[in-house]
Amino acid sequence: MLNSKEILVIDIPAVLGWKGDLLKTVAVGGTFDELHRGHKTLLKVAFEIGETVWIGLSTDEFARSLRKNHEIAPYEDRLRNLMRFLKNLGVSNRAKIVPLNDPYGPAASSPEIEAIVVSRETEARAGEINILRKKRGLKPLRIIVIDMVLAEDQIPISTTRIRRGEIDHEGRLVGKRKI
Repeated sequence: MLNSKEILVIDIPAVLGWKGDLLKTVAVGGTFDELHRGHKTLLKVAFEIGETVWIGLSTDEFARSLRKNHEIAPYEDRLRNLMRFLKNLGVSNRAKIVPLNDPYGPAASSPEIEAIVVSRETEARAGEINILRKKRGLKPLRIIVIDMVLAEDQIPISTTRIRRGEIDHEGRLVGKRKI
């Protein structure tokens, strides 16, 4: 089991002004389909606290296995959008994008990774990664958990909601659903 020293719940405004020492290597992972404000916040937090950020990008095969209730853009399109965002953010030279073929990726096996940034939605997966690391004789990762980014209707922003036409990539309501 994880103890409280291994899990750090981060207040997003606080971390975006992070004053602590940078961790050498931080991991983050996802499908990053319809790259939206929630994804961007997760990535910004990772770059605020890490010198180098390993980004696990779900392969097409792995993304299909997640059984999303919507289409998922091809890996190459998601990679191109992710790289464009990182370049615009000015951090592409600090990123290492790796194909993610399973829910754990290099975070479960790479000794150089010190921390993982996850959303509240994927916090349990980070705990599983630390269990795998312990079995492999590796130090547990610091788990940095951020709350889900909410749309203007106070429901989390998600690719599913964007694909349904409920919200845009910034979380603004679309069409008749505006408040």
